[in-house]
Amino acid sequence: MAYVVFTANLRRHVDCPETEADGATVREALDAVFAGNERLRGYVLDDQAALRRHMGVIVDGNALRDRRNLSDPIGPASRIYVLQALSGG
Repeated sequence: MAYVVFTANLRRHVDCPETEADGATVREALDAVFAGNERLRGYVLDDQAALRRHMGVIVDGNALRDRRNLSDPIGPASRIYVLQALSGG
């Protein structure tokens, strides 16, 4: 199972503990996590089920390539980090 981590700045706003999830893609793993947490789904994904602009996902040390469909492949030992992007100067 892939390990899904939500960064501390995101956990301040939404209850989202670190967890394990099955799936062959980022979408499948996140859908498994969101199945029990619709509020988190709405915070991370937009109304088209794409990753919101202010969110970021890192998979095994690499930035998510497919922000619309979340089709990047994952393996059973993958680590997925979901973070709220910060901006400013």
